[in-house]
Order: sequence, then C-alpha cells, then structure tokens
Amino acid sequence: MNETQERIVTIFGGSRCDESCTEYGQARRVGELLAEAGYTICTGGYLGVMEAASRGAREKGGRVLGIVMNQFKAEPNRYLTDKVATSHFYERLQHLIMRSVGFIALRGGMGTVTEVSLVWNKLQTNVIEPRPLVLLGDCWPPIVEAWRQHLVVSETDVSVLDFAQTPEQAVSVITEKTKGNSL
Repeated sequence: MNETQERIVTIFGGSRCDESCTEYGQARRVGELLAEAGYTICTGGYLGVMEAASRGAREKGGRVLGIVMNQFKAEPNRYLTDKVATSHFYERLQHLIMRSVGFIALRGGMGTVTEVSLVWNKLQTNVIEPRPLVLLGDCWPPIVEAWRQHLVVSETDVSVLDFAQTPEQAVSVITEKTKGNSL
C-alpha cells in the first residue's frame, strides 16, 4: 500500500516520559488500537510518547513511520518500520502534518504545544482540509480554557478540537471522522 492509499494518524506528545508515566501507557494503547483498525502510525520518531505509540502499533503488526531530524543526536526508537529524515524543524512538522488524516496529542512540553498549535491553526484557517485533532488526557481542557480566557481564541476555534479521556475514546473519534479518508 503506498502513502496515497494508506490512512496515517500522527501522534504528538512528550519525549521525556517513560513506562511509569500515564501518557506512555495511553500512547501505547493508542498505537495498538490504531494498528488494529488498519492505520499507519506517524510520530516524531524518538522517545517517550513517540516510542510508546510506535511500540503499541508494532506489537499489533502495524506500520510505524518516524519523521526524524538530522540535527538531533539521539537515535530513533527501535519500533519504527520506516523513517523519513528531515533537515530542519519546520520540514519535520510539515511531514508530520501533511501526511495525516488525523492527529492525537497527549501530554508533552513546548514541542507538543507547537505541534498542536500549528495543526490547529492550519485547520482554523482552512490551509488543510478538515481532519480530527484529538487532545487526549486531563491536561488539555484547562489549557485550552486558559487560552480562551487570555488569548483571542473563540468558541468557533475550539470547536475544531476533539477531547478524549481514554485511548479508546480518542481512537473512536479518529475512526468515525476518517471513514474512507486517505490523503
């Protein structure tokens, strides 16, 4: 199956978590569920949430695409089936976004905030056609509410987002909103 026929879901999240973190377990389960549903997983290719989602997908026989960056000294995680090397951060973000029929973001740091913000902005401004952006976990509602209170973020802007408390809910949103879609 080539990339124009397959359904790719990009997973965003922190690189600094390990197996003891809630988001690691959530990402691993997301990877499992998406692979079982026939999706290819796409991540930034390194540790933490990226490794967990990749691991979950590989354990279920799924394809895992890692978008890595030549400037990083770290080794990509061992669960990737394919890698795309990029020269700089913006090119990496473009690959993570443009290949995907949907996105799931878990707790992370400023890199995750950057990724979510860029996807959200592209959806708001119709730079990319509508696709689900699911924010998974308890951390997201108060963050989005703070943005609404302190920045220029409208209810219409927030309506682009989907929220989920469990990996099962997040994957359900993806599967419902991407039926038959491929890029």
